[in-house]
Amino acid sequence: MEQQQFKIIIADETHQDFAQIIVDEMESSAKARGTGIAKRSPEYIQQKMREGKAVIAFTEDDIWAGFCYIETWSHGEYVANSGLIVSPTFRKSGLAKMIKKKIFELSRKTFPEAKIFGLTTGLAVMKINSDLGYEPVTYSELTQDDAFWAGCKSCVNYEILMSKERKNCMCTAMLYDPKDHYEPEETTQDFTKHSRLYERFMRIKQWKLLAPFMKHHDHPANSGDGQQKGGAAPETAKRHRSLFHTFFNF
Repeated sequence: MEQQQFKIIIADETHQDFAQIIVDEMESSAKARGTGIAKRSPEYIQQKMREGKAVIAFTEDDIWAGFCYIETWSHGEYVANSGLIVSPTFRKSGLAKMIKKKIFELSRKTFPEAKIFGLTTGLAVMKINSDLGYEPVTYSELTQDDAFWAGCKSCVNYEILMSKERKNCMCTAMLYDPKDHYEPEETTQDFTKHSRLYERFMRIKQWKLLAPFMKHHDHPANSGDGQQKGGAAPETAKRHRSLFHTFFNF
């Protein structure tokens, strides 16, 4: 079977009619995964399109296939690539990776000095992020903007997040810092080498975080997506993180 071809472009005002479809698919996908997301209105998605802060994917026959948009936090110091969604028809086609690459490139071009970050519970998304140069980090390295964390209120795991004072949760945090980062080849190799270890860590982490709540709830939640430099090392020095510190910052 011939592989499906896609067109991934920067969204604009001509794509606003797809906003409702995108919002509906985001909500449907979150329910299927048993997670919550920061709910967005069609008007909010349309605004992102008008601002040139979103990418949209179509088949060669102009059938809508996927979407993702940019959000900024802490006065532009941090950028998140949010709302990644692929139409169920085109999942497992590699489209998610293509959309992530396109929105990452748009983020770097539009906000070249910003740190790009994301939260995920999925190993597949971790792999995609690693291919772009993201690294696993502790929550302390993410934006502390209250508006960002307020978006987690609709997630089934919000109680866990707040019990850990926003220092840990079911999601794994990943970050790309334009001023201090490994090359994509390095982060890809690291992920490939430690993927089984990451998966095991994620399972242990989820078990440890859920354990206290299992005593109080009949149905436990289901899982779903300030840097430090050593001493007087030069600014370009690479960060050396402990995997246990990154995944088990309890």
